[in-house]
Amino acid sequence: MRIVVLAGGTSTERDVSISSGLLVSAALREKGHEVVLLDVFTGYEKDIFDVDELFKQNYSFTDSAKVGDTISDIDEIRENRRDKSNRFIGENVIDICANADITFFALHGGEGENGKLQATFDLLGLKYTGSGYLGSALAMNKGLTKSVLIQKKVLTPQGEIFKSVEDTASWKIFPCVVKPCSGGSSVGITIVENKEDFKSSVKEAFSYGETEIVVEQYVKGREFSVGVVGGKALPPIEIIPKTGFYDYKTKYQAGAADEKCPADITPEQDEIMRTAAVETYNALHLESYARVDFILDKDDNAYCLEANTLPGMTPTSLLPQEAAVEGISYADLCELIINNSLEKYNK
Repeated sequence: MRIVVLAGGTSTERDVSISSGLLVSAALREKGHEVVLLDVFTGYEKDIFDVDELFKQNYSFTDSAKVGDTISDIDEIRENRRDKSNRFIGENVIDICANADITFFALHGGEGENGKLQATFDLLGLKYTGSGYLGSALAMNKGLTKSVLIQKKVLTPQGEIFKSVEDTASWKIFPCVVKPCSGGSSVGITIVENKEDFKSSVKEAFSYGETEIVVEQYVKGREFSVGVVGGKALPPIEIIPKTGFYDYKTKYQAGAADEKCPADITPEQDEIMRTAAVETYNALHLESYARVDFILDKDDNAYCLEANTLPGMTPTSLLPQEAAVEGISYADLCELIINNSLEKYNK
C-alpha cells in the first residue's frame, strides 16, 4: 500500500508525535509499504514535485527526533514556515494524502487529535487511521469525556469544568488534580494538596492556551492503562513512576518509570479494567484503536481518567508494550491499526 504518515503539528506534543511518526514509518516500510512521512504543519515546501516519486523514495521530512524534558518552541516553528501563514495543514499535504491508500495519523494533541483534522479528511473523502471526528472531539475534551462517562455510568473521578481563574474559587475538595481541558501527555497537569497551591496550579493550566480547565478529586491508587484495538481490550499495563507522578518528563524519558505488563494483578482486577476500557471506548464513540487510563484504588474501583484516541507510538509508549504481551509485534500493530481503520470504510 501507499501510506502517508502525518506527524508534527503545533501542539505541545509535537516532539512525541514526530518520534511516533518515525517509528511507524520505519515499521511500515519493513512490511513492504511505500511510506511518505510528512509534518502536517510545514508540509512539503516545493512548488514542483512528483507524487509517485515521493512514495518510491519513501520520503521523510526528518530522520531524527528527540523527546526532551520540555516542549518545542512552537512560535519558532511557525516563523520558519515558508508561507508564514497560521493554517494548520501545510503545503501539498492534502494532495499527497489524496494519492495514498490511507493516512496514518501519528499526531498527538491539538488539531491533530480533537476531531478537526478528522472532519476535514471526511469532507475531502480521504481515509485515515483512528477514531472519527465525533469520538476524537469527545475524548480530547476532558470535560466532555467526564460528562459522557457519568451519563453512561462509567466510574470517573468527581470534577468540574472552569472557564476562568475566578470561577475556580468555588472548588473545595483537596487534594485535587488540575489539568488543561484538551491537553495531552500530562502537559500542565498538577496534583494540588491545599488551597494555597491551588491558585498557581490553575494559572499554569490556563497558560497553555486553554479556555477551559478541569479540576477533579484526587484518587489514590495504582495507575494503569488499557489499550483497545478493534473493540478488544489488551492486557492492562501498570505505570510506576520512580518520582512524583506520571507527568510529561516521566512518560517520555527512558527509565523514569517502571512499566509492568502483564501487570501484577488478580484475574478479577484484570477483568474490571478491560471491561471498563471497552465501555469507555464505546461510550465515547471511538473507532479502530485507543488507550484508556485508570486509577485502581484499594477497593478495586477502576476510575477512568481519560481516553487517548491517538496513543503514543514512541520507544517508551504503552500501547506497543501491551500488544507485545499478546504476541503482536510493533510492525504488526501498525498494520493492524491500518486494517482496522480500513474496515470502517468498507462497511
